[in-house]
Formats: sequence, C-alpha cells, structure tokens
Amino acid sequence: MIASRPSWLSTPRWRGRGRWTEPDSVIKTGWAWPVLLAHRCGGALAPENTLAGLEIAARLGCGAVEFDVMLSADGQPVLIHDETLERTAGRSGRVAELSAAELSGVDVGQRFHPAFAGETIPAFADALDACRRLGLAANVEIKPTVGLERQTGEAVGYSLRAMDAAGDRQVLLSSFSAEALEAAVAEVPRLPRALLAACYTPAALACARQLSCVALNLSRDGLTEEDVVAVREAGLAVMVYTVNTLEEARRFLRWGVAGVFSDRPDRLFGLVTESCIT
Repeated sequence: MIASRPSWLSTPRWRGRGRWTEPDSVIKTGWAWPVLLAHRCGGALAPENTLAGLEIAARLGCGAVEFDVMLSADGQPVLIHDETLERTAGRSGRVAELSAAELSGVDVGQRFHPAFAGETIPAFADALDACRRLGLAANVEIKPTVGLERQTGEAVGYSLRAMDAAGDRQVLLSSFSAEALEAAVAEVPRLPRALLAACYTPAALACARQLSCVALNLSRDGLTEEDVVAVREAGLAVMVYTVNTLEEARRFLRWGVAGVFSDRPDRLFGLVTESCIT
C-alpha cells in the first residue's frame, strides 16, 4: 500500500534550514534547493549512506542530503557507494553478488566507530521514508555497478514512482552515467535531475542540456568562476562537491554556485545563516 503524500512535500518548511537559491535555471524550471547538502547522508559525522547519517543531518539542521544508490544481486536499490564491502564494512563481498536481504545484515557502523555498531546498509525505500519523516530533501545519486547502468536507473525510477515520489520536487536525481540518468527519467519524467561530472567541459554541459537537467554538479577540484558562468549562462545551476571549509564555500557562492555538498556540514552552518532568506 502506498502511503499518502506527506504534507512536507508541498509546504515551504525548508526556509529555516538554508537558502532557497534562485539562479536563472531555477526560475525557468521551478526547481530550487537548499544551499548546503550533507554528503552521503551525514558526511563524515556518521557511517556513510546510512539511516544514522540521515538522523544526524536532520539534528544538525540540514535541509538536504545526498546519497548513493546501487542495485543488489536481486535488483533491489540499496544505499552504498562502493561496488565492494571492504572499505565500509571491513569484509569481502561484492554488492552485485549479494541479495538485498544479505546486504541489510551487513554492519557498516562498527568500522566507522563502535558507537554505530549494528548500523546496516539500508534499502532505498527506507532511506526515502526517513527523509520524508525528517524533512530532508534528497539528492539521489544513481551509482550503478559497471555494466548495470540502465538497469540501475530503471530500478531507481520505478522505485520512486512506486513510492509516490514521481512528482516530488524535493527529490533530485543525479548520476555520472548519462545512461542511468536517462533510464530513471523515463520512469519519472517530472523529477528534476542533474548530471555529475569530474570537471566542466562543453561536452558535459551539452549532455546535461540534452537530458533537460536543472543542474550540472561539478567537483571543486580545478573549478573556475568562468566554468560557473558558462553553466549559468546556459540556464543551469551549478552544485559543487565536496566542500568542507566555510571560506571555500563562500567563494563558490560568490561565483554563483547554487549549492555545495559537504562531509562537514557542521562547519558550514555559517553559510546557511548568511544565506537564509528572511
């Protein structure tokens, strides 16, 4: 049974948690986003891509989070960044070779810190439900296993449609894979989307425009003000990853960047205070 549409999706409860930036692309598309997003749920303050991270982001006052979604062996979308379990769980195993049930039992909290022991890999549906409950906008990064780009995009899009999120303006789809993003959008064409790229290139911008993206999400490494201007002049917003100092975040905002992803959102709340609309 699909739950009824929660009221937070259609009410402006975000203004106290960060600036609703309005570059030209936002005005054209009706899309807007908080200026600060916690990277991989809770940044470096919790095990990445976990429900505990979402709880911490909400307690900190974040208005939005980003997390990674990959497919299990049985085609279920789950939250994880790497194709293997070594880094986050300290054990062997490939995500694409384990079922969703098996992955849900993998402890990714203990390796981060004993205080998080028992924190496991969440299902995408559970993460989205938590975001709704906590009042967090969600940037869903489609992170396909190599060779499963289209299948992963389709599964994420289908899941969002099944969860009554097909028209949800507080969900932003993104991916480095144009194929995965295109497949997801075919399932949920009304959702805003962003293309991820390691750096600005005219080709990346052209691809983002072809996919009707509202934003081009770029790495901080090597980013220039001229890059930001070029994207904005094309009618798209720019979001930057991964920014962990207030000084750097302020510089990017002066350039016209719409938002930043951070592993240390606790350090960047001066940015939110400075940017809030009163």
